[in-house]
Amino acid sequence: MSVNTQSHWVDALIRPQCRGFEPYLPGRSLESVRRERGLKRLYKLASNENALGPSPRALKAVAQAGKSMLRYPDGASTALRQALAKKHGLSADRVIIGAGSDELIELLGKTFLNPGDSIVVSEHAFIRYRMAGELMGSTVISVPMRDFTHDLAAMARAIRPDTKMLFIANPNNPTGTYNTAAELDALLQRVSRLNDQGQRLLVVVDEAYYEYASAFAKDYPDVAALQKRHAHLVALRTFSKIYALAGLRVGYAFADPAVISALDRARPPFNVNVIAQAAAEASLRDPAQIQRGLRLVKDGRKAVLPELARMGLRVVPSLGNFALMDVSPRRGTDVFEALLNRGVIVRAMDEYDFPRHIRVTYGLPVENRWFLKALGEVLGA
Repeated sequence: MSVNTQSHWVDALIRPQCRGFEPYLPGRSLESVRRERGLKRLYKLASNENALGPSPRALKAVAQAGKSMLRYPDGASTALRQALAKKHGLSADRVIIGAGSDELIELLGKTFLNPGDSIVVSEHAFIRYRMAGELMGSTVISVPMRDFTHDLAAMARAIRPDTKMLFIANPNNPTGTYNTAAELDALLQRVSRLNDQGQRLLVVVDEAYYEYASAFAKDYPDVAALQKRHAHLVALRTFSKIYALAGLRVGYAFADPAVISALDRARPPFNVNVIAQAAAEASLRDPAQIQRGLRLVKDGRKAVLPELARMGLRVVPSLGNFALMDVSPRRGTDVFEALLNRGVIVRAMDEYDFPRHIRVTYGLPVENRWFLKALGEVLGA
C-alpha cells in the first residue's frame, strides 16, 4: 500500500464503536487561552478545581518522591490503598486506585460491559458514563432528570434484563444537585431484589464532590455504610477536587473485594505514578486541607450567589464547588466567549444539553470579583 494513498484504510481496522466516537472535551486550559488571546490577566473557573492548591504536606511529599522517579511505582498503590482503607474503616481489598476516577469509569466498562448489554444513566449526568458504555458497544439508556436531579425511581424502572450498570453522580456534575440517603437506599433495595432474582447489576455512585456534599447536606448518603448491605454498590471518589491534585490524576473506588479483583485484572500496570501516590497519601494526613476547601466554597457562595440573583439569573442549588446558571435568552457559548475575552474561563454546557447555561467554579476572592464584574458587563447588568 502506498504511503500516499488517499483511501481511508485505517477505518477497516477500527472497532465500530470507535469510528464515530467523540472524545471528551475538557475545559480550556490557561496556557491555551493565553496563547490564543494574548491576555495578561486570566482566571480559570471552568474545571471545578480547588484554587487554594494542594496541602503543604502533599507538596513536601512530591519533592521527596521526586528522588524516586527512576523507579517504577508500586503497581498496586499499596500504601495509598491501605491509607484510604484505614481512614474509612474498610479492608484494603475493598479499595482500588486509578489515574483519576475517569480511568476507573473506563475500567468498569472494559471489565463488565459487552455489546448487547445496557447501562442506565441520567440525562444530564457527567458525560463519561455514557462514553464508557458507548465505547464498549453497550446501549445507553438515558433517563430524564426531575428538577435538575437524578430521578432514581425512574432510573430503576428503566432497568432491563440486559442492564449491567446504573451510574449515579452524587452530587451531579454539572447541576450540583444530589440524591438523599433515603432515595439511594430505596434504589439499592430494588436492585438487590433484582439481583436476588438472577440479575447481575452494579450501581456505581460517583462521589467526586464527596467532601463538599457530606459537609453541606445532613441527608447525604453514607455509601461506605450502605456497601455493608449492598454488595453490588461501587463508590468512586477523587483527589482532583478538594485535595487539589487534579494535575496528578488520582482517583479511587470502594467496592466488594470480588469487584475490586476483577477491576485489578484490567487495570494497567503502574497506572498511578510515584509522585501522585505520595501526594495523595500525604493529603489524607492533612485534615486542614478539607476545611480550607470548604471555607473557600462557603465564602464564594456568599459573594457570588447574591450578585447572580441581582442580575436576574436562575442558579441551580449545588452541593459542589460550582454553580450552574441559566443565561437565557443568551446562548451559553456566546457568554463563554464574551467572558473569555475579558479574561475569565468558565464552561459552556452544550455537551450536556444545557445550551443556555454556563457553569462556574468558586475561586479565590479576586477571581470571584473579576468574574462578577465581567459577567455584569456581558449581560449589561
